Amino acid sequence: MSLERVAVTGGASGLGAAVVRAVQKNGGTAVALDRRRPADDSVPWVEIDLADPHAAEAGLAEAEQEIGSLTGVVTAAGIDSCGRIEDVPLDDWVRVVGVNLIGTAAIARAAVPRLEASDGRLVTIASTLGLRALSDATAYCASKFGVVGFSRALAVETAGRIGVTMIVPGGMKTAFFDGRPEQYKPGADAMLNDPEVVADTIVFALSQPANVEIRELVVCPSVEPSWP
Repeated sequence: MSLERVAVTGGASGLGAAVVRAVQKNGGTAVALDRRRPADDSVPWVEIDLADPHAAEAGLAEAEQEIGSLTGVVTAAGIDSCGRIEDVPLDDWVRVVGVNLIGTAAIARAAVPRLEASDGRLVTIASTLGLRALSDATAYCASKFGVVGFSRALAVETAGRIGVTMIVPGGMKTAFFDGRPEQYKPGADAMLNDPEVVADTIVFALSQPANVEIRELVVCPSVEPSWP
């Protein structure tokens, strides 16, 4: 089972923090890899900014110093920059793709040999906007479409070596939308999932026995238009 010692990128807030709590609730140990310290001081923390992909290897090495050899890795770190492509500063656009896609790939690259040694599992976090296009979200869609393709290719490449599960969540009630212009925030009537529910799904994937694969799971509000 891959739930024993889990590293969670983006583990200080939002879905990542919910995953940390869910792992702990189910008897595992989790370490948060994030730019910010978790609000819960008892959570082991590794400071990392995945805008620099070279930070991934050192980040996972430090995570293992904190909690021991890793049996699971969850790539929950993610950012966005909304707006028409000509209005989003190029550096911001590139950073979204860098953190969401390249950061995921860099963590996976560093995680594979570690998880192979422990018969562990990698859980990548895509998005329903990795399945459908949305205006004013070119950076986010590009990054999450990329995570979908990357995760599927990695699952083929590492079959029989590690487990790879891609989670595709819809919108969630997190601080992810804070700080956006009003037109890019969910409306008062928006149906959003509780991140704790999505985190429980991730724990379910991590808890599968050896040689059992959950390749992809879509977890979204019942009215989410991206699925089916």
